[in-house]
Amino acid sequence: MLSGECLCGDVRYRVEDSFLYALNCHCSQCRKATGSAFKPFAGIERSKLSVIEGDEALLIFGDENGHDARCKRCGAYLYSVVRDGQYVHVTLGTLFDTPSIRPTAHIFVGSKAPWYAINDDLPQHQDLP
Repeated sequence: MLSGECLCGDVRYRVEDSFLYALNCHCSQCRKATGSAFKPFAGIERSKLSVIEGDEALLIFGDENGHDARCKRCGAYLYSVVRDGQYVHVTLGTLFDTPSIRPTAHIFVGSKAPWYAINDDLPQHQDLP
């Protein structure tokens, strides 16, 4: 199990270290949501993530089957519920522990920030692979 939390510590979660995929997303929505050039995330079945502290401190943008979860106090972007509510995309920067998976590709590079240069050898996809 891996642990993660928001910036202020009001929300803490645990997730199994059995992620199915990890990617760096450069779409405009992820850039705006993170305030960064891209969002590194890892995907896993929703049932394998549990909020262990601060469930009432979550700020949910969306509905049960598709939303972003942030901390109400500090605004940290913790995870997204995706794919009809069956999976979560955990923002890798909120993990305390080191996951066994690493991002394997850059996605949505067709809309990446023009000021950011991708300098690694990972595959680059214009949208979803």
